[in-house]
Amino acid sequence: KQLKSGYVKRLTDEQIQSLVLEIIGSNVISTYISCPASEQMSLGIRLPYLNMLVKNLKKYFSFEVQILDDKDVTRRFRINNIQTFAKINPYICYLPLNLSPGWNHIQLNLAHYTKVSFNTCYVETIRIAVYANCRLRRIYFADRVYPDDELPSEYKLFVKKKKKSITSQENTS
Repeated sequence: KQLKSGYVKRLTDEQIQSLVLEIIGSNVISTYISCPASEQMSLGIRLPYLNMLVKNLKKYFSFEVQILDDKDVTRRFRINNIQTFAKINPYICYLPLNLSPGWNHIQLNLAHYTKVSFNTCYVETIRIAVYANCRLRRIYFADRVYPDDELPSEYKLFVKKKKKSITSQENTS
């Protein structure tokens, strides 16, 4: 993690009653978390669907995904709610992000965006960085889009609570 003018802390979000990471910074790029920690390492994730459960804090927010393509070239996708249009350069693609109020499930088909943006094929995800300002519940990769009923509860935004049945017994005398 990188902190210059902000903080990263773990807390319980009152809306979803779950532990989350809160990443806050006065400047979006000055506070972030990244994985792997070392820039010389690679995640090596070959699953093309990136999923993020993120809370909109009504501030500027950004994340970046670094991928390797079939030309053995490292490329980046920078997604944020600051810009309003896509911009594609040979090694980086900027994509606008429109978040709804509250919690959002962001799904990004990296294979599709790699093909459309760079005319190459996605091979693997090397690195991901999440910048201020958001609350982050989960980041996961998948081989396809899964319906909610096929996901474990920790991969969902809202977990349906089982209703407790209360039975009252009357004393008969």
